Amino acid sequence: MPPDDVTSLLHLGGGNDSDGADMIAIGLQEVNSMINKRLKDALFTDQWSELFMDALGPFNFVLVSTVRMQGVILLLFAKYYHLPFLRDVQTDCTRTGLGGYWGNKGGVSIRLAAFGHMLCFLNCHLPAHMDKAEQRKDNFQTILSLQQFQGPGAHGILDHDLVFWFGDLNFRIESFDLHFVKFAIDSDQLHQLWEKDQLNMAKNTWPILKGFQEGPLNFAPTFKFDVGTNKYDTSAKKRKPAWTDRILWKVKAPGGGPSPSGRESHRLQVTQHSYRSHMEYTVSDHKPVAAQFVLQFAFRDDLPLVRLEVADEWVRPEQAVVKYRMETVFARSSWDWIGLYRVTFSEESLPKGHGDFILGYYSHNHSILIGVTEPFQILLPTSESASSSTDTSGTSSEGEDDSTLELLAPKSRSPSPGKSKRHRSRSPGLARFPGLALRPSSRERGGTSRSPSPQSRRLPWVAPDKSHSSGSWGSSEEGPSGLPGPWAFQPAVPRSLGLLPALRLEAVDPGGGGSWGPDQETSDPDSLSPSPQGRQGLEEGGLGP
Repeated sequence: MPPDDVTSLLHLGGGNDSDGADMIAIGLQEVNSMINKRLKDALFTDQWSELFMDALGPFNFVLVSTVRMQGVILLLFAKYYHLPFLRDVQTDCTRTGLGGYWGNKGGVSIRLAAFGHMLCFLNCHLPAHMDKAEQRKDNFQTILSLQQFQGPGAHGILDHDLVFWFGDLNFRIESFDLHFVKFAIDSDQLHQLWEKDQLNMAKNTWPILKGFQEGPLNFAPTFKFDVGTNKYDTSAKKRKPAWTDRILWKVKAPGGGPSPSGRESHRLQVTQHSYRSHMEYTVSDHKPVAAQFVLQFAFRDDLPLVRLEVADEWVRPEQAVVKYRMETVFARSSWDWIGLYRVTFSEESLPKGHGDFILGYYSHNHSILIGVTEPFQILLPTSESASSSTDTSGTSSEGEDDSTLELLAPKSRSPSPGKSKRHRSRSPGLARFPGLALRPSSRERGGTSRSPSPQSRRLPWVAPDKSHSSGSWGSSEEGPSGLPGPWAFQPAVPRSLGLLPALRLEAVDPGGGGSWGPDQETSDPDSLSPSPQGRQGLEEGGLGP
């Protein structure tokens, strides 16, 4: 079961490096997966994911994707303002327990394109015990061979520009007996144990591990402890301590064929800034391990496919105008939609007075939000009695041109061809929001632009809400499997905006080019991202630790 707090594990607060991180990947193994717990987790977000979302939310992180295979879970978080530049998100899992029929062992992965670079995160739980090293190798090879991804980019795990491989890999320390291992730990002579670590030895002999790198093991072995203590196993078995929990990475070699991104992959550099265990956590017989990396990109694809612009405030219905621009390379789908989200502000990461709402453009083809506004405020008067006047909005799309999008009423069904899970709303309750249609218009709207520029400031995380379990505006009961269920900002919220009968959606130079908003800025070629840290870009490693 999860601990009460994971702040120190995530290196959050107190000026720690993770405050400026852009992505956080979390791999869990042996999460409680008893049948009654799995049934509950199928209906609601599991406790571990809730814990990490609640901890990372105030620091502007959102859950990009998650995948679970019984007790093995992988979560990938990113800063909110990076979402338009994270694309082609896919997940996969491979069971290796009981000959491939049971998921207590195996691997789960999330892959995505980040600023034009193909990244893959692989979380594994491999077979235990000293004599199972060859079986661990076989399982790893099975996972690499079976996991395949769709699309024109990287198909196999090792085809990606960068792979992070981590988890309970279960490698042990050979030759030395229990007393010598404990002596080396107590006397801080860990280097004497490195040469007999099975994974270190395998790096030199197993072809499958060629190119994988790992930082020095300058922390004590993380297994096996008496639960609730920092004492190594005192049971009758007295298992020998081992570095079972590891984090490795591999950059695609320039000679290993063309980069999936179509450019030379050696232009992506990885620097590990820390690699450590956290002895303060005692909920498991393992100690958690964390590493921080800086990725340095020599090029970046940071052109948002869709840009959205709104006024600072919507005080009157006629101010409810959204300007948008789509790049010519963007393949729009009939199943795309725009969602309205209530956001929460962290005093540590955002100044006050920026509003409580954002709009996000969800792309069916990309299975992710590819356009977001900065926070803005909605101060429209509540009018429950007038809700019936918008009942016809569900049919207002008939006869409209191709620019028209329609946001459905809370209990309507989206005409999406796929299937999606019904997700619990995590958004603060809002008054009834009957429905709303987006129509193109040439009229100008007042107010300052709220479209994030490539150098825009940090954006907030969308707040959780544990009070509602119904669907939300902008989401669908039947939709593609990639719909926003995994996202930390859960489906859009139609419950208390009062009456907003119509929202104008105005196209601005859809072919690209031209001015965009009164405060348009030109992207700095040295900047990696539209974050406040974008200026440091390549100077300090691009994507932060």
